[in-house]
Amino acid sequence: MIDRTAMYIDGTWTSGSTDTIPVENPATEEVIGAVADGTAADADRAVCAARNAFPGWAATSRAERARLLSRLSEGLEKRATEIAETIAADVGTPMRIASRIQAALPLTDIRSYIDLLGEQAHEETIGNSLIVREPAGVVAAITPWNYPLHQIACKIAPALAAGCTVVVKPSEVAPMAVYLLFDAIHEAGFPPGVVNLISGYGPVIGEALVTHPEVDVVSFTGSVRGGARVAELASRSIKRVTLELGGKSANVILDDADIATAVKVGVSNAFLNAGQTCTAWTRMLVPADRHEEAVELAKAAAEGFSPGDPLDPETKLGPLVSRNQRDQVLDFIKKGIDGGARLVTGGLAAPDGLGRGYFVRPTVFADVDPDSVIAQEEIFGPVLSIIPYKDETEALAIANNSSFGLHGAVWSADRVRALAFARQVRTGQIDINGGAFNPLAPFGGYKKSGVGRELGRLGLDEFLETKSIQL
Repeated sequence: MIDRTAMYIDGTWTSGSTDTIPVENPATEEVIGAVADGTAADADRAVCAARNAFPGWAATSRAERARLLSRLSEGLEKRATEIAETIAADVGTPMRIASRIQAALPLTDIRSYIDLLGEQAHEETIGNSLIVREPAGVVAAITPWNYPLHQIACKIAPALAAGCTVVVKPSEVAPMAVYLLFDAIHEAGFPPGVVNLISGYGPVIGEALVTHPEVDVVSFTGSVRGGARVAELASRSIKRVTLELGGKSANVILDDADIATAVKVGVSNAFLNAGQTCTAWTRMLVPADRHEEAVELAKAAAEGFSPGDPLDPETKLGPLVSRNQRDQVLDFIKKGIDGGARLVTGGLAAPDGLGRGYFVRPTVFADVDPDSVIAQEEIFGPVLSIIPYKDETEALAIANNSSFGLHGAVWSADRVRALAFARQVRTGQIDINGGAFNPLAPFGGYKKSGVGRELGRLGLDEFLETKSIQL
């Protein structure tokens, strides 16, 4: 049992509520630890600490902020193996992914802002006005369970770089690696109150932060329902809000593409982290006359993702994070079957040899109606929908037929053609022929996928206010 029932407030590990929340290993269904079930009073203590620390931190030099972020990066790097193992245990991410992405990406996030701090502060003159950027204030960072450290790092790194102070509220579902982050924060020597951690449930801690009069900025990553609630509550006190919400991304394979490569990469993307990834390409659009070819390729690729123990280095597909998450995904699979989509592989039965754990078979549907439930709603599990189209015009219409607009992909032998198609897709990011993720590029979505941007210079801007000084 891992006891992380203390909270990090004002530079020290401190007790709060005596109630606790159990943390479960989704591969074994065993309780592996506990965190504090915080109260509104705990949230108030953390916000007050951040408010008191704000003037001093806002006045620090860019070099000093960069120095402390560098020390934090070093602390995380030396804990990388422990972080990966911890995330494998409470999220269920296979070690091969937990090491390469879950533990490594937060380092990239932090280092990108160290580099930005090394540049000269952006100021400009417009007419007789000097335009300057100043830290926005106290930030409430409310984060999810699927990429627990990355989603925190891409909020606190730019916030701290901007000169803001922060209160972090992680998901109670899989929080254990966050405590390793705060061990590193404490070790790095940030001034008391600059970065604070409180744990608990969203309706209590999250809402206390969003409505707190001393919070200036709310950065939230999670569900559309949660984001709508955050926006509603924050609007009452006119807080700045950044929302990174869901996705239902289209992977469009044009008729001249290398279909074998596009399908293989597409399946891997859809099943990353057991499909618990907001950017997953869960709609695969293929030319109608190559639909069956794509289906057979997808079936073979999907069946290579046999579920197993996340700690086994050979495992490619771990469990869903919780019983509730597994049950929701199985309900979507049932809706797909009942709705007339053709089940190609996977389905409702538990994977062979896995009597315990929240595992779901890697599932592929073919002949999917673009308007059906499984083509429209974010499933957040290892479920891929293959949708045929008759021509490029219809492909674009299907790709844009979504209330989401977070990510996507397009494949073509003609890069100019692919780029022209990508420009017309209503989404915040889109990859051409498997273009690599760029942590310096702005990340965020259109429509119900969110408001604002994370990562890179635009991610920093979310935590800065703009002032005009007339000369």
